[in-house]
Amino acid sequence: MSTPLSGSGRHRRRIRLALPVAAAGVAAAVAAALLSSSANAAGSVPTPTTKPATSSVSTAELKKRIAGALATDGTAGETPQKSSLSASTTGTGATATPYVIGGTDTAIASAPWMAQLWYYDDKGTTDTSDDIGFFCGGTVVSPTKILTAAHCVKDESGKSYNWKAYGAVLTGTSQTPTTDSSGNTDLHGGTVSLPLRQWNHPSYSPTTINNDIAVLTLATPVTATPIRMTTSGDTASYAGGTSAKLYGWGRTSSTSQDISDTLKSATLTIHTDSTCSGVYGSEYIAGHMVCAGTQSGSDSGTKAACNGDSGGPLIVNNRIVGVVSWGVADCVEKGYYSVFSKVSTYIGAAYANVDDTNLSYTDGKADLFVRNSSTKEAFELDSKGTSFAARVSLGSYDGLNVVLQTDLNRDGYQDLVVRKSSTGDVYWLHYVPSSGSWSQTKIFSGWTTRTRIVVPGDVTGDYLPDLLSVDSGGTLWIYPGKGNGTFGSRVSVGTGWNQYNMLRGHGDFNGDGKADLLARKSSTGDLYLYKGTGKSGTGAFSTRIKVRSAWTGYNAFDAVGDVNGDGKADFLARTSGGTLYLYKGTGKATTEIFATRISVGTGFQQYDLFG
Repeated sequence: MSTPLSGSGRHRRRIRLALPVAAAGVAAAVAAALLSSSANAAGSVPTPTTKPATSSVSTAELKKRIAGALATDGTAGETPQKSSLSASTTGTGATATPYVIGGTDTAIASAPWMAQLWYYDDKGTTDTSDDIGFFCGGTVVSPTKILTAAHCVKDESGKSYNWKAYGAVLTGTSQTPTTDSSGNTDLHGGTVSLPLRQWNHPSYSPTTINNDIAVLTLATPVTATPIRMTTSGDTASYAGGTSAKLYGWGRTSSTSQDISDTLKSATLTIHTDSTCSGVYGSEYIAGHMVCAGTQSGSDSGTKAACNGDSGGPLIVNNRIVGVVSWGVADCVEKGYYSVFSKVSTYIGAAYANVDDTNLSYTDGKADLFVRNSSTKEAFELDSKGTSFAARVSLGSYDGLNVVLQTDLNRDGYQDLVVRKSSTGDVYWLHYVPSSGSWSQTKIFSGWTTRTRIVVPGDVTGDYLPDLLSVDSGGTLWIYPGKGNGTFGSRVSVGTGWNQYNMLRGHGDFNGDGKADLLARKSSTGDLYLYKGTGKSGTGAFSTRIKVRSAWTGYNAFDAVGDVNGDGKADFLARTSGGTLYLYKGTGKATTEIFATRISVGTGFQQYDLFG
């Protein structure tokens, strides 16, 4: 049980949380990592010169917001009692309320990916009754990405909390912060970060707590070791009787509202959908939710999530299979179980927000890099969802015949992979925050005969971005990324790939959380989907699926990820007349893979490179 903070100058935590628990906020903006460069002589490799802007929010301000959240009685995303769990079913009713009861102290070394999400908005008034302060758990899934629950980023009315203005994320410590009598906040060795932007599942319902999953993007990378989400095809982890590990700082007792001073973990048993539905009826949505744990009616014998654990992970075999979502009030009602969002269902949407291509670095939408064919001047076109903003000059990108957007080291800053026209040498251009400059690294030499180069994201299933190329003989090769701009030994996928005059990919087109490829056949113009399997070698992609016939009216294509921000990878195609069309992804691996095309502008015939 958590100990009331008293005596030694520590501030008593009075946070009352529903399964979501959020926290302190911070106002700060991190500007885009613009890939601009000065003019370059023909044949040279341009180096971006504009530095990504850093947050103006100080550590002191972030700590101040944490202190505010510590002193507030707020609840994140609190929902009213559910009708199916009214007095006729249980006297307590159901609310979004989680915490680890029946857990044990856990060192951060055992769970380095755990994150604390603090939110505090004092509304700028002297009246403290309108303050909003709360806490949620989260999980580091890449250096700048935190997986959490949607009810931690949206309130019960569906209005978004402003994490950029009022939030702070703490990693690298097993202890929650404390404040002394002078108002100083001790982070106990943790690192506090600014959440730059937020995404929640577009179909999240505060009423039913359905589709309860979200991703926060941090302004700067953290050193905390990430953990991977499970895959879409994972069924074994959800089998009834499977043991799973729950982590969090939530309430440790049904009789105290205090969250835990230290990280707790507990082993919970996963239950079948029929068992969960038998308890919760229609409130439990099979396929979207999973339930686990044991509730005895008292703290003794209970193993459950509770208030303050919201957004935290349920882990099986070192992968996140669930995100703490909801349960019954006070978390120990006999015969009930903790409910989690089923990560295998949401991996596609979450993956699109973990591996994004956001040049502006402000909104989570994939942006476009283009180069003028005559002047060789490059431009950034920031996505507005269904159109692009006015172009921004990035300077001369002469001497190149390939420019691709990626993030090979997963530091949250967009990189470029470029090929020099004269030599075929391939370079990795990436920003180095410690030096405040861009680095240029040659990663391959003499690739003049490579007919295609693609950076689709993680092909091999290790969460590290990979690179693909097709050689002059038509063999497709995977170069497994190591997460630092270097690659393992290449592996052959197969031959015959020169039958395609277009090979593009960035992200997941069918919603299974694995990077896919789109290829257009030269002879017919037919468009094929190659679904990624998360494996390497000849089994890296499933048998191709024809998703369009006779796409002969287009002469340029681009796949940059999720352009409209709905969690699905999109596609761009240009007509010979210069009209660029956006094909919004549907997540279906059929002829319905795209929604009806939308024109996003004309005059695109002037561009010869699409990154």
